[in-house]
Amino acid sequence: MVEQTFGDRLREARKRAGLTQRELAGAAGLSFSLISKLEQGARQDTRLETARRLAAALGVPTTALLVAEHQPPQDSDPEAPWAPVRATLLQPDAQNSVEGEPPTIAGVTGALNAMGTRLVKEDLAAAAQMLPRLLRDAAALGGPVRARVLLLAGRLMIQTRQYDAAALALDRAEEAGLVQGAATAADMVESRCWLLLRQGRLAEARDLAARWADELEPRLSRATPEDLAAWGVVLGRVAAAASRDAREDEAEQALRLAEAAAALWAGEKPCGDASQTYGRTRTWGPLTVAMQRTEFAVICDRPDAALKVAERITGRKLAPVVGHRNRHLLDVADAQVRTRQYGEAVETLVDVRRAAPPMAPPPAVRAGHHGPHGAAPDTDPADARAGRGGAPAPVER
Repeated sequence: MVEQTFGDRLREARKRAGLTQRELAGAAGLSFSLISKLEQGARQDTRLETARRLAAALGVPTTALLVAEHQPPQDSDPEAPWAPVRATLLQPDAQNSVEGEPPTIAGVTGALNAMGTRLVKEDLAAAAQMLPRLLRDAAALGGPVRARVLLLAGRLMIQTRQYDAAALALDRAEEAGLVQGAATAADMVESRCWLLLRQGRLAEARDLAARWADELEPRLSRATPEDLAAWGVVLGRVAAAASRDAREDEAEQALRLAEAAAALWAGEKPCGDASQTYGRTRTWGPLTVAMQRTEFAVICDRPDAALKVAERITGRKLAPVVGHRNRHLLDVADAQVRTRQYGEAVETLVDVRRAAPPMAPPPAVRAGHHGPHGAAPDTDPADARAGRGGAPAPVER
């Protein structure tokens, strides 16, 4: 099957909508020449913002133009779909002059938030297609919006185990001015720790998180919700690194402090400014901390304790974005297998597969050896728990 181009998909969507090229150009506020060149293949690329305007005029999702309905056979190299993202990161100013309307902060922010919505649904194919355009548009604008796009790119590179590209993206996000205030500092620390944990650099992750937890610790009587959330997010990274490094007392203390912050926060809300989500795909609050305590119990070989905490959360009734619900359910399935509740474990995994198919472990992999922490199928359970480094999903913990 020959893969369709952007122009092919645009032509098909336009014809289904019953529009001429000139009518589409008028509806989208673009030039007739650009529409013609895109459909003829004379112009192979366009800005993401332009694609969004075309999609809105056609009444289809942007991803309908960016991602083929029938994907070609999967390349044996898992990094292949991300090659354009890597190339854009390595040459950030290349191909920056794309015909069409110049990017705007509102347009790039809207595209970034739309990508966050796709990632909550585990739509990595759409992310791989959209991100190069988004990176180029953000590079043309610079400043905080570019930093946010780079942060999201870094997290996706961590998730897909492309650690060199992830480090580069995070470095450039900092250079672009991301770390401004408690919330953005917490975002960067969380991402850096996730990268270090994935690489098995537990002590470095713990030291980084602990240093920033001290830096961000608020005076509780005067703390703003953003201060509490930032501190709580970083404390979660302290607990994640310490538990994996067999420092249970340190992890327990971090979780208790996070629980205190979450109690004052009093709700499971998106981190940061709710009016501008900047592609965030997570919430933070009491539920998130409870899910982290479940994970802590699983790592420390206490499946019964993990299930007791999980009973209070009833994660299967939550939306996927809340508190990293899907990864939490993989921890629950792990604990259920260890306590020989195999039927319940199957039901939990079916629920995860239904909500987020790419997250579900393949049939040959037993729960607890794969999924939330990336351990290989043949890994000894004790080794797997020691090396847990974060989930292969974009919904961040």
